[in-house]
Amino acid sequence: MLYHVIRRALFELTPETAHTVALAAVRALRWYPFGSGLTQTGKPVELMGLSFPNRVGLAAGFDKNAVAVDGLFALGFGHIEVGTVTPRAQAGNPKPRLFRVSERAALINRMGFPNEGAQQAAARIRGRRGRQILGVNIGKNATTPAERAVDDYVACLRAVHAVSDYVTVNVSSPNTKGLRDLQETQNLAPLLTALLEEAHGLGKANSRRVPLLLKLAPDLTDDELRAIAILLRALPLDGVIATNTTVSHAGLESLPHADEAGGVSGAPLRPRSLEVVRTLRNELGATMTIIGVGGIMCAADAQAMRAAGADLVQIYTGLIYRGPGLVRELAQLSK
Repeated sequence: MLYHVIRRALFELTPETAHTVALAAVRALRWYPFGSGLTQTGKPVELMGLSFPNRVGLAAGFDKNAVAVDGLFALGFGHIEVGTVTPRAQAGNPKPRLFRVSERAALINRMGFPNEGAQQAAARIRGRRGRQILGVNIGKNATTPAERAVDDYVACLRAVHAVSDYVTVNVSSPNTKGLRDLQETQNLAPLLTALLEEAHGLGKANSRRVPLLLKLAPDLTDDELRAIAILLRALPLDGVIATNTTVSHAGLESLPHADEAGGVSGAPLRPRSLEVVRTLRNELGATMTIIGVGGIMCAADAQAMRAAGADLVQIYTGLIYRGPGLVRELAQLSK
């Protein structure tokens, strides 16, 4: 009820301004003493050598610079993923670059990885109060040519390895030119191999193992997903996140902002995200961790994602439309 009133006020602002205001408000929650207990809602689960208090996480993109981690955990998340961070700070794409399609409980974004850089994010993470499970999503700078992409990902991994509980390799955003080409197996194999080798060396140096995950696009064909699955089975990768936003605007035709360029998240993404999770689970078997994300707006959506094969779920757009109550609803029911 309270969030319904707050949302009405936030939706009077432009989406990016509203996001900034909401992030500042959540950041203030870090000082409240009740926060540490909320993450115990739900049933704990052991995955990738980590103990998750519940199966519900916050997807990357909400807190790009790790400014509100403690406050976000106070909402009850079992894990938080920050970023996407790049080796060097960058402004991202020109504004406006974030749009609501409220009639379909959707967002369209073409943010382009605006962030203050991996080193700055790592410094903030070091200063957080809690020690709940935190992942860092890494990508390449927009100005880095494709043939040097590996260098950017390795630089990010080095910057955040010591402060991350897991690291996600983002090769699936539609808003950085050429990034999705890295999902092609001839490009993906050397990238993941280099990162796994680097992670092994960093693990020995830091005396800690940090799981490595891959985030995939919903716009891959089933054949492309199967080819990636074959590659992943041959590598000691820990998990997959499915999915990022979609370039398909099907179902949004004639609605305000439907013709804006960018990736669609929210309810329209749900059917394809479920299909991708189901395909990956069939191809990868039972052991590799899959985090399902895309269009989860209620407990039934989370249960459907679990039934499709996801071990954990993440939300972002659902949080915008439903508010913090969704976190506790999902944590209690998606066991």
